[in-house]
Amino acid sequence: MTHVLTLIAPRASRALEGEAITRASTALPRAGAPDWLSAGEACDIPFFPDAGQSDGELADAVRAALGHAPVDIVCQPLLMRRKHLLVADMDSTLIGQECIDEIAGFMGFKPKMAQITERAMRGEIEFEPALRERVSLLEGLDESALQTIFDDKITLNPGARQLARTMRANGARTVIVSGGFTFFTARVAEAAGFDAHHANELEIAHGKLTGRVIEPIQGQQAKLDALRHHRQALGLAQEDTLGAGDGANDLAMLGEAGLGVAYHAKPVVAAEADTRIDHGDLTALLFAQGYRRREFAG
Repeated sequence: MTHVLTLIAPRASRALEGEAITRASTALPRAGAPDWLSAGEACDIPFFPDAGQSDGELADAVRAALGHAPVDIVCQPLLMRRKHLLVADMDSTLIGQECIDEIAGFMGFKPKMAQITERAMRGEIEFEPALRERVSLLEGLDESALQTIFDDKITLNPGARQLARTMRANGARTVIVSGGFTFFTARVAEAAGFDAHHANELEIAHGKLTGRVIEPIQGQQAKLDALRHHRQALGLAQEDTLGAGDGANDLAMLGEAGLGVAYHAKPVVAAEADTRIDHGDLTALLFAQGYRRREFAG
């Protein structure tokens, strides 16, 4: 077998019980025997694709066969399936929040901020000017408030620790690349177990935010550059890399990764990425690499 299709469902959904595996196998050319990575939760189906069939087309065929079942589908070659570099977005990917919106909430205008953030993440407005506009609204906030916001509002998404720690235990490098702020990426990297992080730096003077970001802004190009930098430093092939994100500023990074995953992503990102995770948590990225649940660390 040269390819594998992985079916992943939330553990409590029972979506992979019954005929789901049979329907998926029938939609694939020359499918082999199913291999459960986690009973009732994640299953591999190896297969030989027909000439001219893309992974995306096959994933769509299986998705159609399963109807509206809450099942994520990852279709890819078996070669270099287990990656040695993970580059992941932070806000709404590794954590359940947008940090800048939570800062605005502390200051009393979260709805206004969230509206701008949502438009930027959907690709409706350019990221860099949108970030400058949003940060300008934070002028005068005490630096000490950032720690309070982190402690009270910021939570790791389910599976974040297992993802980072399992990949690191198996020799991979794990990196956060964020259009957010280093104050938060440093703390999230430590909490989840990532090796490194890249993000924007808020300008602070006399203990208060000035309303400016230290240039240059870390946007879409910076995320792409970070992936390339770490890949080249490790001497890895493009196929040996995994990218994950949810917003339009992640698209270049996801396109460069060997496997680019749109994680609970905005529509424009889900439509363009190699694959998407709409239902599962971040451990789905481990199942996509062929890890069994008993191999998970953290």
